[in-house]
Amino acid sequence: MIRADRDGDALTLTIDRPGRANSLTAAMLSDMARHVEDARDLRLLILTGAGDKAFSAGADLEEARAGLATSPLWERLSGAVATVPCLTVAALNGTLAGGAFGMALACDIRLSVPQASFFYPVAKLGFLPQPSDPVRLAALVGPARAKLILAGGARLDASEALSFGLIDRIVPDPVAAARDLAPGAAGHVAAIKAMVP
Repeated sequence: MIRADRDGDALTLTIDRPGRANSLTAAMLSDMARHVEDARDLRLLILTGAGDKAFSAGADLEEARAGLATSPLWERLSGAVATVPCLTVAALNGTLAGGAFGMALACDIRLSVPQASFFYPVAKLGFLPQPSDPVRLAALVGPARAKLILAGGARLDASEALSFGLIDRIVPDPVAAARDLAPGAAGHVAAIKAMVP
């Protein structure tokens, strides 16, 4: 399930399936995308996961085998995150894997706990990444490192992810750190985002 907690003009969306490494079903992806698409009056949007082990392991395995791994829902969600005018933060409470990369890559800022790991094993599983993911990943880490992660299946720890530029800070509590950010008025945030390529 996706938990939505609004506090004034800040919204936190939590992937709440810790017993399954916060793996995502089609219904969860659709629900998350709908929340983001409706969030046009915010200053801050935080995406996180429940528990302390995984932000998200990506697609639910049973649904992945049934076609979720290549569903356009992933691109719908990451596209919505990329275009929402407020400041967006991926508060990575644990491991980020597979298709869940898309929503984190689409965020403006990525904050991570020290024990997180990062891997996107699409090539090993016989899939291609969602179309926008390699572009966003290469913009953050460079083309060679993007190929290392996507084609080589490299697994990064948080310190290596930070040195690559995949994440922006390592913090003990990413949600608290995200809430400590003080974005300006919604219109100013949107204008600044439009100025930064």
